[in-house]
Amino acid sequence: MASTTRRPSRAADRRAVLEQRITSVLEERLRDGATFTELSVEQIAKAAGISRSTFYLYFRDKADVLLRLSGSLKDRSYEIAASWTPAGPDGGVDGLARAYVDILRHYRENAALLAAINEVAAYDPQVHEVWTADQHRFIDNLVKVLKAEQREGRTPAGVAPELAARLIVQGGSQILAQQVSASDGSDDDAVAGELARCYWYGVYRRPES
Repeated sequence: MASTTRRPSRAADRRAVLEQRITSVLEERLRDGATFTELSVEQIAKAAGISRSTFYLYFRDKADVLLRLSGSLKDRSYEIAASWTPAGPDGGVDGLARAYVDILRHYRENAALLAAINEVAAYDPQVHEVWTADQHRFIDNLVKVLKAEQREGRTPAGVAPELAARLIVQGGSQILAQQVSASDGSDDDAVAGELARCYWYGVYRRPES
């Protein structure tokens, strides 16, 4: 009996296409200079070529669209962060600085989206919760890295992996976000290098007490 290959239904295909169209509209409007608060569901739906009622078949509200986009933003920054390891081929303090430069470049390419997320997270509990919770992925990965470094004797046993990882991730993300919003990028390399040295010599290769 010949095997059959199950293909996605037309309904699933249509859903994926429309969801992509809606998220693309929001992203484009933000890049064009619109603020998230001034954009309405009606405007987003019209630009996507659908009705307002159809919009609500796919998203709870416009903040739900923003959350979808924030996931893609964080996924890429996580890939960059997780690709660096202290003793890896591109490790060390210089490799860490390059990783921060890459994250800054990624954030700058999506500066309008990042600004919208930070804006909405200040007053929308769900967006704040999701945006904050996503940091746990970064923290958990870094905890594993620090514990591995301690087992190899490269990071002092006195470093508390969970606390150090939380401070690196939360502190670093705030610095990077502020750098994107407040600087034209001319000093990105300097900021990335200083950030890398602070964490490298303060945590990864901290002198034994």
